[in-house]
Amino acid sequence: MAAELSPIDKAKFVAARRAVDFIQPGMKVGLGTGSTAAWMVRCLGERVRDEGLRVTGVPTSTRTAELARSVGIHVVSLDDAKWLDLTIDGADEFDQDLCLIKGGGAALLQEKIVATASDQMIVIAD
Repeated sequence: MAAELSPIDKAKFVAARRAVDFIQPGMKVGLGTGSTAAWMVRCLGERVRDEGLRVTGVPTSTRTAELARSVGIHVVSLDDAKWLDLTIDGADEFDQDLCLIKGGGAALLQEKIVATASDQMIVIAD
């Protein structure tokens, strides 16, 4: 899959693929929003399909929910999940001290709520 990608998309794919390696069977996972998070959802969908990985996804936007369902990820609301094992989301920028800037998009509030309800968070960035 990564062979025909632009350098930017390849970097997003590699970061997303590595983050998905941390997901274990039975986990409840927050699914971020944005271009890098979309790669993560696709990579997680591959694991669901190819490995039979059983996870529950809690999306941070309608777009992420639609993508997750389309790749076979079981999706529930945060109200139904109650608490999450892990959230994976992207960041717009980070500096040498790993201080992050999250975007100001429409999903920002839901991304923060889902991240707060998680035991751990992985931030993926290219």
